[in-house]
Amino acid sequence: MEAVMISKRIIPCLDVRDGKLTKGIKFKGNVDIGDPVEAAREYYEQGADEIVFYDITASSDKRDIMIDVVRRVAETIFIPFSVGGGIRNLDDMRNVIHAGAEKVSVNSAAVENPQIITQGAKAFGSQCVVLGMDVKKVDVSDAIPSGYEIVIHGGRIYTGIDALWWAKEAEKLGAGEICLNSIDADGVQTGYELNLTWLISENVHIPVIASGGAGKPEHLADVLTKGKADAALIASMVHYRTYTIAEIKHYLSEKQIKTRLFW
Repeated sequence: MEAVMISKRIIPCLDVRDGKLTKGIKFKGNVDIGDPVEAAREYYEQGADEIVFYDITASSDKRDIMIDVVRRVAETIFIPFSVGGGIRNLDDMRNVIHAGAEKVSVNSAAVENPQIITQGAKAFGSQCVVLGMDVKKVDVSDAIPSGYEIVIHGGRIYTGIDALWWAKEAEKLGAGEICLNSIDADGVQTGYELNLTWLISENVHIPVIASGGAGKPEHLADVLTKGKADAALIASMVHYRTYTIAEIKHYLSEKQIKTRLFW
């Protein structure tokens, strides 16, 4: 039987604070868009496969603003989207999913309380629970045999947890997907951390989304083939209109990398 080639997913990531995009996004006519709902609509129309929102609102009293954003996004786009940032417990997960998000992403909260993964998977299904991993390259040691360490709280706290061990553990706990962010590559636009992505992708059975480092379409081609990633997260390269999602997908198609081109 011929193996079916699963399409690779291209996922724009939007950072939201107090209901507004932290960096305005330049779309048609270079108009600066600060509304996450409008940005989501634009990317949906460009052919994004999913969208990720990170809520970096500092104060908990403004969390309800994000729920309103989620509700409006759910009414506007018809592709899956996930919400991360500030998800601390099952109630936070429930609020986001009930407002219309398909997935929730837990990162620091899962390190501090791994049971949140299992609770979320039991309540909503594994497909709803994404483990966000922020990873830094460190010296190989007994504690960190892979040479990659989990960091939390925006990269400020080193946990002493080995990234490869944590990825496997999260899969056992019920995570349905991993969003793997290299702190070293993040924002530099010189390419994804291929070795890290390959290492995690080869050792878990759930999809891995590569994050951090995308600057040009070749970077996506590399991480989706050499890095074995199932999906690639992008930000600056589309936010600043350097490339459209259609252009990226066209490039990947020329490289024989399958993506969803028609919808």
